[in-house]
Amino acid sequence: MKMKWTWMMGCMLLAASAGAQAPRSYKPDWLVTPVTAKAQVLEKGKDITLSNTLVQRTFRIAPNVACYDYLNPISGQQLLRSVKPEARVEINGKSYNVGGLRGQKENAYLLPAWLDGFTAGENDFIYERHTISEIKPRVQWKGSFWAANRKQPTGKQLEFYFTSKAPEAKGITVIVHYAIYDGLPLIAKWATVENRSGANVSVNRIVHEILGMVEEESTVVGSPEKVKKPQGIYFETNYAFNNAMNYTISDQTAHWKTDSTYTSQVNYDYNSPCLFEVYPDKVTDVAVPNGESITSPITWELLMDSYDRERRGLAVRKMYRTIAPWTTGNPIFMHLVSKNDGEVRNAVDQCAATGYEAVILSFGSHVNMEDTSAANIARWKSLSDYAHGKGILIGGYSLFSSRRISDKDDVISPVTGKPGGAFFGNAPCFGSEWGLAYRDKIKYFITQTGFDIWENDGPYPGDVCASTTHPGHKDAHDSQWRQMDIQKKLYRDLNEQGVYINAPDWYFLDGTHKIALGYREVNFSLSRDQQKILNRHNIYDGTWEKTPSMGWGFVPLTRYQGGGPEAVLEPLKDHLDDYKQLMFQYYGSGIQACYRGPRLYDTEETKTVVKDMIAWYKKYRSILNADLIHLRRADGRDWDGILHADPQGKEKGFLILYNPLKTAITRTIRVPLYYTGLTTTAKLLANGVTPKVYTLNRQFEAEMTVTMQPESYNWWVVQ
Repeated sequence: MKMKWTWMMGCMLLAASAGAQAPRSYKPDWLVTPVTAKAQVLEKGKDITLSNTLVQRTFRIAPNVACYDYLNPISGQQLLRSVKPEARVEINGKSYNVGGLRGQKENAYLLPAWLDGFTAGENDFIYERHTISEIKPRVQWKGSFWAANRKQPTGKQLEFYFTSKAPEAKGITVIVHYAIYDGLPLIAKWATVENRSGANVSVNRIVHEILGMVEEESTVVGSPEKVKKPQGIYFETNYAFNNAMNYTISDQTAHWKTDSTYTSQVNYDYNSPCLFEVYPDKVTDVAVPNGESITSPITWELLMDSYDRERRGLAVRKMYRTIAPWTTGNPIFMHLVSKNDGEVRNAVDQCAATGYEAVILSFGSHVNMEDTSAANIARWKSLSDYAHGKGILIGGYSLFSSRRISDKDDVISPVTGKPGGAFFGNAPCFGSEWGLAYRDKIKYFITQTGFDIWENDGPYPGDVCASTTHPGHKDAHDSQWRQMDIQKKLYRDLNEQGVYINAPDWYFLDGTHKIALGYREVNFSLSRDQQKILNRHNIYDGTWEKTPSMGWGFVPLTRYQGGGPEAVLEPLKDHLDDYKQLMFQYYGSGIQACYRGPRLYDTEETKTVVKDMIAWYKKYRSILNADLIHLRRADGRDWDGILHADPQGKEKGFLILYNPLKTAITRTIRVPLYYTGLTTTAKLLANGVTPKVYTLNRQFEAEMTVTMQPESYNWWVVQ
């Protein structure tokens, strides 16, 4: 039975302080029932409002543009306590406010009636006009591989244009962009500086979002680092890197600051972190020639209505599925370790025979994507044609960072003025001659050979390069920005050619498809029994903010990072139970693992195991790629498990439980089915065939008693 007009019972809404604006219970839950209301830009008098029933943001446009209302209609929470500039730009060493109104004295809260008494700053950038249009896709992605979503996001885009009367800012226009999406409590914001001054200018900084936010908690004492940040909104930008496989740690733009104008706050030393600004702090001087422009990173702002970790994660995952649909692509691939062309053809044949969809030439293989000689191109074009003739995608691995090229081309430390000191010790600069040539070689190799997948290891982690001779940047002040621009453009270009991109850093919003779940590589030298538990840890922990298709795991068919016979699966025929369970754990979670070795099977019996597992995965592919609800993390002491949920799918859910113990266990488990969209009853089919109907309790749970055999995995389809 599908979800009706009932709000989730027990959901910890962020409406405790919302007073009369408590959430309306007849509203459907946007995470369960699609919202049909479209995004709008509403104009009324001096006000412009972005709204889609899930988020509302209102601006006063005279005497200057200022956002005075940022409301979560679901929870009733008002996010703003004060008016701030729309942006702030520093040009040729001088700082300017863009938009905003002056005159607010009480900064703990904001009354719309005060706005008419506010004024615009004399030298601020002042509103001139605005335009409204449909949202423009960021990446015109292509690809013949399987994907859960191929629809581009829809919604409205609003641009405010500003100019300044300051003589030194003549000919410069600042555009503040907004996008509001259909069906999501999501608004994106970014800013562009256009230079038509007749001279070159230096843009030292663009702060494209400034929010005076309601503080999260009342603390009389406490440093900003220790005081909680506001939780009613989640921010994400396309300027993130750290090799952490986690966005929050990778982000390079979010700055929670104190607000000295907020003199009525409870914190005695004015230390509440309630002023939010967005900018990359290591970008301090980017040259913008006359007639050109520079655009800031984009910040996506997703409103949250709960403190519940699962619900917050589901919101982020739905955001990704919608605004970056290419991340739902998830071809079935193996990681081939090859020494010659014959092994490539054999792997292609095995993929075709078992239902696999792609071969990626792994690290340590004999592919060299930097070799653009005619002979090498012809060689790999022939192998690519062979794979395509069998219906198999083909791709290759290429290392960028953690390698030394030369004193001339490596990142130069701003501290020592010498190579070294980068995130990976030594690393090439993407703006060096070598780096620019690397970019061109990769594009040429892929275009000429017809490769479908690129696994790029070591996108630079934001290394600042102090070289003044690299052609791709000026010096340390713009090197991070220029390298990011080169890299993100390469990813977007390849994505739009239909290339699938694995990259171990957070470039999803500029065209990459997959990142590692997050794991310690040396753990794959541990015993297979240990790997089973640890892999389930990786799956459980790596899917709170990532969808299954956004992460890859790892299965060492042959020796990797050390370890003995107890760590590997070869000979495959001798370890079929372990091989099958490792495949089940990953495919059952919807996650592709790097099955790294020279082959997928060594006997007919092994072939049958692999073929049957892939057929099972494909049968339930849609629900297995749906979001995970986290039931219990593996600890080896008792059962653990996950639940896939898709309220719009043919199968509403897919439950997987593990018993790691050497004895059978019987457990009564409450299966949370709220996010499946079922409200009264649910039919659970054990192993897809044996049905049992459960009546759901008031928390939308099915209470089931199940006996699990020793060291077993068990699954149920939910209808």
